[in-house]
Amino acid sequence: MISVQNLSVEFSARPLFDNINYVINKRDRIALVGKNGAGKSTMLKIIAGLQSPTSGQVSVPADTTVGYLPQQMKLTDTATVIEEVRKAYSHVDEMKQRLDRMNNELATREDYDSESYRQLIEHVSDLTERLAMEQSENFEAEMEKTLLGLGFVREDFGRMTAEFSGGWRMRIELAKLLLVRPDVLLLDEPTNHLDIESIQWLEQFLVQKAGAVVLVSHDRAFIDNVTNRTIEISCGKIYDYAVNYSRFVELRKERVEQQMRAYQNQQKEIADTEAFIERFRYKATKAVQVQSRMKQLAKIERIEVDEVDTSRLNLRFPPAPRSGDYPVIADNVGKAYGTHTVFSGATFTIKRGEKVAFVGKNGEGKSTLVKCIMGEIPFDGSLKIGHNVKIGYFAQNQAQLLDESLTVFDTIDRVAVGDIRTKIRDILGAFMFGGEASDKKVKVLSGGEKTRLAMIRLLLQPVNLLILDEPTNHLDMATKDILKQAIKDFDGTVIVVSHDREFLDGLVEKVYEFGGGKVRECLGGIYEFLEKKKLVSLQELERNRPQAPAIKEKSAEDIPAKQHSAGAETEQKPRLTYAEQRERDKMVRRAAKKVQEAEDNIARIEAEIADIEAKIAAGDIDNEIFTLHNSRTRELETAMSLWELASQELDELKSRFQM
Repeated sequence: MISVQNLSVEFSARPLFDNINYVINKRDRIALVGKNGAGKSTMLKIIAGLQSPTSGQVSVPADTTVGYLPQQMKLTDTATVIEEVRKAYSHVDEMKQRLDRMNNELATREDYDSESYRQLIEHVSDLTERLAMEQSENFEAEMEKTLLGLGFVREDFGRMTAEFSGGWRMRIELAKLLLVRPDVLLLDEPTNHLDIESIQWLEQFLVQKAGAVVLVSHDRAFIDNVTNRTIEISCGKIYDYAVNYSRFVELRKERVEQQMRAYQNQQKEIADTEAFIERFRYKATKAVQVQSRMKQLAKIERIEVDEVDTSRLNLRFPPAPRSGDYPVIADNVGKAYGTHTVFSGATFTIKRGEKVAFVGKNGEGKSTLVKCIMGEIPFDGSLKIGHNVKIGYFAQNQAQLLDESLTVFDTIDRVAVGDIRTKIRDILGAFMFGGEASDKKVKVLSGGEKTRLAMIRLLLQPVNLLILDEPTNHLDMATKDILKQAIKDFDGTVIVVSHDREFLDGLVEKVYEFGGGKVRECLGGIYEFLEKKKLVSLQELERNRPQAPAIKEKSAEDIPAKQHSAGAETEQKPRLTYAEQRERDKMVRRAAKKVQEAEDNIARIEAEIADIEAKIAAGDIDNEIFTLHNSRTRELETAMSLWELASQELDELKSRFQM
């Protein structure tokens, strides 16, 4: 579908890509991997047509559509969420306008026997058929389903986009891109602004509904679940594997080992040849053999070992000074902005040495509670920081706070104090900023390099409570693994805010779930939490409001307090009036009727498709039967979407009324 031919790119006379060739086929799910700065984002920009290569070309067929989601983009804030997302269907309005112009032309022309009139009729017929196919899909249902899947709630649809943070506005752009359904999706770090539930929804969408996908992501679980092909960029070349990332890691290790053996054998051969030449250079009887060996040496094509194995991040947090037994004690903590309550009644205790995760949808208060712990914002309730607790804080936007006009060395030199200043070069070298890299300007660093530089600040003084807010954004796989091991080896207390399941797996022993204005404690690791919450189910993700907790949770109301009694724990709901009961039953019956109608419609369309497929199997084939089959299949997809929305509405009503 898309062909990359002899692609080369140079920056400041340094080759980034060297004569690269590969093809993107239909239904390919490609993970583009490599070190930070290897050129992954550049590759996506070239395929998207936003950047030109030094030489070579990217061939995209005229009828192939390409959608691109960059890491950062300029966003407009002049519409509501639903109005902005509806722009994904602007091509339908253009088709309608074209059809109106053609119909007006037909009404005014009288050359009925001319070839141009016949062609105009054919164009009107084709465009009418395409428009009918486009309009057979329920746009409103698809927009709602996509926005809900990406973490929005219905109350958000009418809000102005300017009211949302940059991360949420990126979700709006992602929703528009997914609704357009391009033939090829290019996604650069799409999970950076998504929570765990939205990531899992996106996984399902890409696997089931997308065409070809090329993505750059440092979320290993995400790319393992989505991709079936891995292309690595290394040393200006590419290595193409028809496997997912986990299998690629194994095959890559074998490849590097083979490279190393071949390199060592070649070095031995070169050394032996040079020794022979040096030994017999001045002996006339060996002159012919010496000349032959010299020619042989000149013809050897030198083997290179992949650059990723020549440097290694060396990360270890300093020993933690001993703190009190309970570094963080929260009692009935809450935070509200005006009438909007972010969370309330948060009651929990974090013990010394524990490693815990804060998870939940964006906007539910994870970073807000971190700011409360840091004392950056006022809050309700009591939040005590234990004796001798020294906090090391990595904020979500830490990398963006760096002064881009400084060099790497100056950035650290300005914050280092005391004897540590004599070790700055050693520290930078341990973070792969050795040699000339320490003199680079911050503005030329990649996102991962900026994150590494910001992480160095945590090493400048010993702490015993690490609070890391999305520390893995922009970090490559190898660096994430090293950071994860360093946190596991750290002998202090750790709070991690992250949506990266693979990173949290095996790292934390307790999860605090943020949602519905509450903070709930869930014992066990991240995958135990996900399994108990049954978040791997697409239906559960789209519902986003489980009917009953699937795990034993603690919230502020669940804490056995001295005032609680058996009667209080079984608090009665206020009784509904007769009119309220009738209205409730009417709403539930109406929702149930929608579900039944949707199911009947699905059964009807499936029967029609079965009849069509029976005709095809019997050889009863004409020019229109495949068009009819395609049309009915699209109708079935729309009917399924309407059924899902109707079922979701019914479940929400039953949950609200506890029926």
